Amino acid sequence: MSDGTALAGPDGALRCPWALSTPDYVAYHDEEWGRPVHGDDALYERLSLEAFQSGLSWITILRRREGFRAAFAGFEIAKVATFTDADRDRLLADEGIIRNRAKIDATLANARVLAEWAPGDLDELIWSHAPDPATRPIPKTLADVPAVTPESTALSKTLKKRGLRFVGPTTAYALMQACGLVDDHLESCVARSAP
Repeated sequence: MSDGTALAGPDGALRCPWALSTPDYVAYHDEEWGRPVHGDDALYERLSLEAFQSGLSWITILRRREGFRAAFAGFEIAKVATFTDADRDRLLADEGIIRNRAKIDATLANARVLAEWAPGDLDELIWSHAPDPATRPIPKTLADVPAVTPESTALSKTLKKRGLRFVGPTTAYALMQACGLVDDHLESCVARSAP
C-alpha cells in the first residue's frame, strides 16, 4: 500500500503511484499527462474525454481513446458540429466508446457551440486560467494534489457561461492537469523533470 509518495516503476524510476497499475498508464503518465496541449481541436478532445471520464476510471477512457477518436471524427470541432440525430444514434450504439446519453449529448452540443467561436478562442480561454507555477507548491505526495482549485472553478464558470456543458470544476481541473496548465507530477517523479 502506497503512502502517496512516488514509487519505483518497472524500470526503477520513481513515478506518481497512480501511473503504475498498467503499462497503458505508465506510457500516458510518462509521455502525455502534464505536457502542454494547445489547439482548439486537441483541447476539445481532452475536454470531451475528461467529461466522459466523470465517475469512471481514467484507464476506461484511455483504453477506448482510439474508439472515441473514430466515433467523433478525430474530435475536429467543425466536423462534430455537423453531426445529426443519426450520428447521435450511431454513437449511442457504438461499443467502442462510453455510451452515456448525457455525455454524448454534451460532446455534440459543445462542438456546435465551439464551432461558432473564432479560431484559437478555446485555446486562449483555457490557457488564460493557468496559474502561475511560482505560486503552486510542488506536490510531495498524492495528498498534496487537489481535485479542485480556484482556477479550475473559474475556468468551469467561464466555460459554462460561454455555453459549454459537462465542465464542472473537477472536470476542469483534470483538464488542467492533463493538458499541462498545472504540473502535478510529484516532486520525486521522473516525469516532473522531463522535457
